Amino acid sequence: MNKIMKINVKHIAKLANLSLSEDEVKRYEKQLLSILSYIDKLKEVNTEDVQETSQTTGLENVSKKDVPSASLSQDEALSNTKNKHNGFFRVKGILTNE
Repeated sequence: MNKIMKINVKHIAKLANLSLSEDEVKRYEKQLLSILSYIDKLKEVNTEDVQETSQTTGLENVSKKDVPSASLSQDEALSNTKNKHNGFFRVKGILTNE
């Protein structure tokens, strides 16, 4: 494995907040190299005469009626949480200066 692959695996692990052993780094290097090799093979496919598609079903503007249906009551929705206040879910603030 080359040095760039090792750096990439360790960088990806750091971004994902994962601790990897050297054996895991080596294993994931091989897997990542295999994936990248497959992608390189796909680059060789001649797509010159293939039309671009953004979707494949041929359907357009498909929607269903906006009809009210049964849903959970407020008490049922809050029944599995420990953090509720005045009938609402209580979550940790993310836009605070703390």
